[in-house]
Amino acid sequence: MEKIINNAPFALVLVFLVIGFVLLIKGADFFVEGSSSVAKRLHVPSIIIGLTIVAMGTSLPETAVSVSASLAGNNELAVSNAVGSNIFNLMVVIGVCAILATVNVARETIRRDIPLSLICAGLLMLLGIVGLGDKTGMTLGHLDGVIFIVLFACYIIYMVRTAMKASKEGKKVEIEGGSDEEIKLVSVPVSILFIIGGAIAIAVGGDVTVDAASRIASDLGMSQTLIGLTIVSIGTSLPELVTSIVAARKNEVDMALGNAIGSNIFNILMVLGIASAISPISIITENIIDLCVLIAFTICAWIFAGTKKKIGRAEGLCMVALYAAYAVYIIVR
Repeated sequence: MEKIINNAPFALVLVFLVIGFVLLIKGADFFVEGSSSVAKRLHVPSIIIGLTIVAMGTSLPETAVSVSASLAGNNELAVSNAVGSNIFNLMVVIGVCAILATVNVARETIRRDIPLSLICAGLLMLLGIVGLGDKTGMTLGHLDGVIFIVLFACYIIYMVRTAMKASKEGKKVEIEGGSDEEIKLVSVPVSILFIIGGAIAIAVGGDVTVDAASRIASDLGMSQTLIGLTIVSIGTSLPELVTSIVAARKNEVDMALGNAIGSNIFNILMVLGIASAISPISIITENIIDLCVLIAFTICAWIFAGTKKKIGRAEGLCMVALYAAYAVYIIVR
């Protein structure tokens, strides 16, 4: 596929990029639907399905892109895709939601989730600089990836135990895809077809997206970091933006910030954990700067969320404006 894309006209490369995004997004949807249906048939509680399969499904496109980029040696794209998606989710997705409808913030999001996302971003920067387990610094090596994966597993176990305890106490637990009505039940053969077909689509979509993005960057004189922070990260995050806009129109955005923060935690611990565990990822100075920006934006969102336990239109406009300023900065730097 790489040879075909490298020899194709530029206009066709753009088509390949769109095809890659479609394969990633629809592949993730089918994989999640098939896996959720199988889990439900095995009588796995809906809360667990929502916290694991459904929640991880939103980060599958980023995982595929980062793993494919890491294997292809496009390390800048592997890191910038995950970091760029986090910044876009936080500032644009939540910002647009807040502009359309006030985003109410759960107490757990302020006290637990946002601080944890800050810790994850800080840990990524620390391990990226120190290079734990590697002879040289500025590398996310195999050991770093294993550390992220172990922390991700601990995070999932903690979230599941917390949700199950709250459910037993009769408290309302709002979880993405966590209700029986939202999990579609399909036949076993169709579920298996969805899982296999979805996995293949994700793998192929990741390869096509990385190859097309690399060719576009080369032709336009863009760095891998820039295209990862912009085109690729925005493309893989578009489903979240569309879903949030639809929810905002229905005035159902109470879970928006919690879902975005959760996705950011997944993108660091799961996406970069898997990618670096498979193939070490080099970290460059621009990655460190972008991580500092992510930390600053997360603190900004934390302040907005903590003041009145909600994010309104003024804060939403400010968040989108900050992202626009950041976009201008990474283009001209």
